[in-house]
Amino acid sequence: MTNEQTAIKTTYFSIIGNTALALIKGFAGIFGNSYALIADAIESTTDIFSSLLVLFGLKYAKRPADENHPYGHGKIEPLITFLVVAFLVLSASIIAHESIQNIQTPHKVPEPWTLIVLGCIILWKEISFRIVIKKSKETHSSSLKADAWHHRSDAITSVMAFIGISIALIFGNGYETADDWAALFAAAFILYNSYLIFRPALGEIMDEHLYDDLLEEIRLQAVKVKGVLGTEKCFIRKAGMKYHVDLHVIVNGAISVKEGHDIAHNLKDFLRSEIPTLGHVLIHVEPNE
Repeated sequence: MTNEQTAIKTTYFSIIGNTALALIKGFAGIFGNSYALIADAIESTTDIFSSLLVLFGLKYAKRPADENHPYGHGKIEPLITFLVVAFLVLSASIIAHESIQNIQTPHKVPEPWTLIVLGCIILWKEISFRIVIKKSKETHSSSLKADAWHHRSDAITSVMAFIGISIALIFGNGYETADDWAALFAAAFILYNSYLIFRPALGEIMDEHLYDDLLEEIRLQAVKVKGVLGTEKCFIRKAGMKYHVDLHVIVNGAISVKEGHDIAHNLKDFLRSEIPTLGHVLIHVEPNE
């Protein structure tokens, strides 16, 4: 299974899970008198739409290169990540607004059984986060990473709700709004996570240098090719799940242009075979002085 197929399959997992949880949280919040759970359900609903966006982005990014897009369509991934972040900010804003409204409105203490529901939700969301974040690392997908952090944000919101409802149940009258305050704190944490997701996606769009480990690997592999005496400049930029490389290599200055050309081609083929995540590799030959 290719990285693209793995990422798409993982996104379907997220969509199904978020749909089920949004329904469970919504019903539990309404019948269990928990505004924190209702806020949690709102976030899960936005998660469904963000996962659908990720799915669209992944399917679009796997399109092959064409005349108008010689480097492929991978740049749509960070753009989709921006939209996912926008959904996170929207859900945090809705949760914060609803929490403030509910703090000002007297209401009943949540039902004790809502804690059982929340415990199961927290466990499932943390498992989902670990599954999706693992797949995002395997596939080098920035939008899948954003989707994974949606699961983690959802788990944190549920933890806050669990704490708030526990306080309301333990201390009783006067503490009915504890779960609303918990939801408000969760909204602030979601906004913080939104920035953590947004920042690397922005770097990807701006072709920021973020890949020191890959750069070191490229240099180590390059000198294994016959005729390559060393390396100079190496620029890496990411598009989708592929890394495009511009590499300057040092060769014997006394050889012919044909020999230098052959070394460059051999190096390109070798790097792409040893490092499958590489896309376009442009080799510039420098004479040894």
